[in-house]
Amino acid sequence: MPDTLTKLAYQAFQEGKSYFGLAHKAVSTQLTNLFVAPSQREVKPLPLELLLQLRQQLQQLIETDWYDAERGVYPAPLLFDNDWNDFFRHYPQIWFDLPSIWGRVNQKRHQDFSPQLETSGYPSYYLQNFHHQTDGYLSDTSANLYDLQVDILFNGAADAMRRRILAPLKQGLATFDVVEPRQIRVLDVACGTGRTLKQLRGMLPKASLYGVDLSDAYLRKANQSLSQLPNELPQLMQANAEALPFVDNYFHGVTSVFLFHELPPAARQQVIEQCFRVLKPGGTFVICDSIQVADAPDMVPAMEDFVETFHEPYYRHYTQDNLVQRLEQAGFSDVSVQVHFMSKYLVAQKPLTSIPNAALSTDAGKQLSYDRQ
Repeated sequence: MPDTLTKLAYQAFQEGKSYFGLAHKAVSTQLTNLFVAPSQREVKPLPLELLLQLRQQLQQLIETDWYDAERGVYPAPLLFDNDWNDFFRHYPQIWFDLPSIWGRVNQKRHQDFSPQLETSGYPSYYLQNFHHQTDGYLSDTSANLYDLQVDILFNGAADAMRRRILAPLKQGLATFDVVEPRQIRVLDVACGTGRTLKQLRGMLPKASLYGVDLSDAYLRKANQSLSQLPNELPQLMQANAEALPFVDNYFHGVTSVFLFHELPPAARQQVIEQCFRVLKPGGTFVICDSIQVADAPDMVPAMEDFVETFHEPYYRHYTQDNLVQRLEQAGFSDVSVQVHFMSKYLVAQKPLTSIPNAALSTDAGKQLSYDRQ
């Protein structure tokens, strides 16, 4: 069990990442104010009271993260996972990329991609410079910078936020305790660079892990990162989550992290329905995404700040959307909600209906037939 010294080390580790993120944002904001036209940066400073509240929530998140490791949800070394080679190699590139970002912001070029990139075949809503990223999600450069950028955005807490899906997923997988660990299958939808899959592998060393993403560049990055793990390599596939390339009732668990706020409403519903389709009866679906107005009305200024600061064309609608209703409309039940630092988590179950308990251990070669009606 993790000891007090380890806890202090983890707290110091997170504190250092937090201060680093704050320092980076302070300097980059000053530079942005110099090179971005005032009309394109209408962001108002957040009230001190709200900043203090966010700080308190961040500290609570770190405490919860430690508690889950202490009670054995996942191993304590996972708390310290950080690719330092990746950091020192790619962090300078974040600064060199800023002039390109400033140019797109000033000229309102939100669908700007390098000429050599192939953009055909992607949904139109996907062809965006989300977060003003160079080449959106379509280039290797973007994939190399993404995890660093997100961690800076959340003051070093991005992995702790991702790990909040692990406890409810592990609890949900207990439904299949008669299934051999190696036969448990978990899918991460919009797996990106594989950070969530890496967290899942830490908790589920024997399970079969799968990841799908639209970006071949991000999948290459995920493969590079995950191939360093000692256990079986997760199976990665390029696919649109609106049409998951798996048979019905295949996975015991499905996760999705930071996807839904970047989808238009119709695609949001379609992805949820696809996750329901591929999940086994009794399986668990866990979503991690941004907080919404209904969960934290006092955080509305921060949400509005996010819309203005980053190019997120579907975020404003997302903050008002009823995800619980969408999940229930798709057929999920027992939907529960948790809120942590700047993030929301929805945990939903696919009903068992009348399927016999023996069917829960059916292997991949004997797919369950399941009538959604």
